[in-house]
Amino acid sequence: MTLTNHLLSALPPAIVTKLAPAMETVVLSKGDRLHEPGDVIAALYFPLDCVLAITLTMSDGASAAIGIVGSREMIGLNAVMGRSAMTQTAYMVQVTGSAIKLEARVLLAAFDRYPAVRAVLLRYTQALIAQMAQNTACNSRHALERRLARWLLEVHDRVAGDEVILTQSFLATMLGAPRSSITLAAHRFQEHGLLRYRRGHIHILQATGLESSACECFQAIKAEYNRLLGTKPGALP
Repeated sequence: MTLTNHLLSALPPAIVTKLAPAMETVVLSKGDRLHEPGDVIAALYFPLDCVLAITLTMSDGASAAIGIVGSREMIGLNAVMGRSAMTQTAYMVQVTGSAIKLEARVLLAAFDRYPAVRAVLLRYTQALIAQMAQNTACNSRHALERRLARWLLEVHDRVAGDEVILTQSFLATMLGAPRSSITLAAHRFQEHGLLRYRRGHIHILQATGLESSACECFQAIKAEYNRLLGTKPGALP
């Protein structure tokens, strides 16, 4: 199975060829933290099969997860949108996997020079804003079990295969719920044959059934990404 990143695949092949000398494939391991608040962004990452959480740090040091990044996204957008330093947000790897690392200065130069690069990244900016806005509404309006189904599907969409390795602590952070509540909800999905769950290893057995249990936000975000960036890699509308 060939791993791809949707944003890179949406760029014209000739431009990707020009960027290639500044690219390398790296492995991002669970627990790695990228682009901490205050960091100057020197490198961008385009996930292939790793998954990261976008976290926001409050003034008292507490943090909360506000978004998810995987093969449909990139890390380090600030560097090409006029600010090379991070503010309160950071990225933490939740699912180990590979990514394409690219020097920030190279993509910034391409952003300034090529309209096609600007089109892709500006559309992605819209999609990312839509994801975060939907997350805010979802966390305040929807029941935990439906939100858990939605987050499992979000991660499943960004990894290769049906096995998702997620800890209870990550899911609790993403959903703003106690770990015990996450365990109970996951067990209910298991009882209905939608997944197998054991010590952070989640095997999705029926994605369509899990989607029926999820809140509307999964389809809403997916539809917005598809509208802006296409339904598959390289299919920019």
